[in-house]
Amino acid sequence: MPIPVIAIFDIGKTNKKFFLFDEDLNEIKEEYVKFPTITDEDGEECDDLEKITEWAREKVQTLCNDPAYEVRGLNFSTYGASFVSIGEDGKPVTPIYNYLKDFPEDLHREFYEAYPEEKINQTTASPTLGMLNSGLQLYWIKRKRPEIFSKIKYSLHLPQYISYLFTAEAVTEPTSIGCHTKLWDFPKGDYHEWVYKEGIHEKLPRQVPTTHTFEKEICGRKVKVGVGIHDSSSALASYLIKIKEPFLLISTGTWSITLNPFPKGELSSAELQNDCLNFLSIHGKTVKASRFFLGYELDHQLEKLNAHFQKEARYYKNIAPDEELVHKLLSGKAANGFYPQTIARTPLVAEIFPDDHWDITSFSDFETAYHHLVFGLARMQVASLLLARGASETRKVYIDGGFVHNKVFIRFLNGLLEDYDLEFSDFPLGSAYGAALMLKAFK
Repeated sequence: MPIPVIAIFDIGKTNKKFFLFDEDLNEIKEEYVKFPTITDEDGEECDDLEKITEWAREKVQTLCNDPAYEVRGLNFSTYGASFVSIGEDGKPVTPIYNYLKDFPEDLHREFYEAYPEEKINQTTASPTLGMLNSGLQLYWIKRKRPEIFSKIKYSLHLPQYISYLFTAEAVTEPTSIGCHTKLWDFPKGDYHEWVYKEGIHEKLPRQVPTTHTFEKEICGRKVKVGVGIHDSSSALASYLIKIKEPFLLISTGTWSITLNPFPKGELSSAELQNDCLNFLSIHGKTVKASRFFLGYELDHQLEKLNAHFQKEARYYKNIAPDEELVHKLLSGKAANGFYPQTIARTPLVAEIFPDDHWDITSFSDFETAYHHLVFGLARMQVASLLLARGASETRKVYIDGGFVHNKVFIRFLNGLLEDYDLEFSDFPLGSAYGAALMLKAFK
């Protein structure tokens, strides 16, 4: 007898993943792939949407042809801040622009002259992030590529586009709308006034709950297909469903995102300037979030350390905490020599790291330099946690994602957060599991 399964696509910036879960949501199969990036019309790096599309369709077709499984459900978790704009024929009319692409200065000035920066940032709970404010990607297309804008039938957030491949249903949902898009007016509970004034709302499809599903024929049978979910909100979903007491979640990976689903008070201007913002949860409720480029910064610095000390790329993975050095750094008896280079220099970052560089040649060996690097990242993590915590009194913190395997990072966090109740999850499927849960939790 074939095993009934739920298939999940979990699409990150680096890894594109495919999982099978049984009906009790136990993982039974996984596949990780990477695709080379391509360039957009400006010559800037972006994901290869065609390759991702082909891969997703092929994986489902292969699943259909496998007599060992019977697909019952299909859902999608992907990174946010990215739109796929489709035309009347349902095909993309633009690349999937990289959210790190520079936003033109003239357009930046024009937008904030029309919609004063401090006020709109507070109401949309979105710091000024350029293309990472994905709503501004549509504003940019309208202003800079009007001929393309006129061809757009719908602009779909990436999770909903991957869902659209299998449903042909154009929709949006709270977790994608609410992830620093600058589209959503949090006090009003609707798209912001600018979205209507600029006609952007005409390109946005109807809203449905994150738990909404469509019954579609796949593999010759009716399959429950989800509408997709933003990956950070997906990682939070399983905790929200299972845990009723207030908590904070640190979801680690390329980004470290600290999520507070039980915030107190409104976002302040100072918090926004420090890259603290609001998300919308699967229930459409406000989630306070702070984030920084944790994994990206680590990878960036490791390249330099590996080159200088002539180590293999995976060498750092076997380093255990040096307790003497850990104690010196935690007690302040050794100054932290690290300075981040890819983390945005917010006022908070400038306060934590007052120097403007670090000299890796001053360290005698890889291990010492690595401890300084990770201690600096752990200090940044604690500051990010405190930002998200805000006025709430929560001290229960769950930490999941790739960094729970980094023994040096975890040792420093334990040392810096002795007054907190930290729980480390070795469950590496947070966002994929959350997407599967959307098909099961409310049925």
